Amino acid sequence: MAKSKGTRILITLECTECRSNTAQKKPGVSRYTTQKNRRNTPERIELKKYCPNCDRTTIHKEIK
Repeated sequence: MAKSKGTRILITLECTECRSNTAQKKPGVSRYTTQKNRRNTPERIELKKYCPNCDRTTIHKEIK
């Protein structure tokens, strides 16, 4: 028997301020990977996480 897809999926969170700011301290974009339950939260999530490029806590949005 084949297993069905689980409810938890792997997602990537990306800093919104690094992506929009071209004149920043360091090149690159801060990214985190985490999991979410696709049944409870089908929409894209936004979390406040620490961004080492911005050197402060910023909003990270789900990509892909």
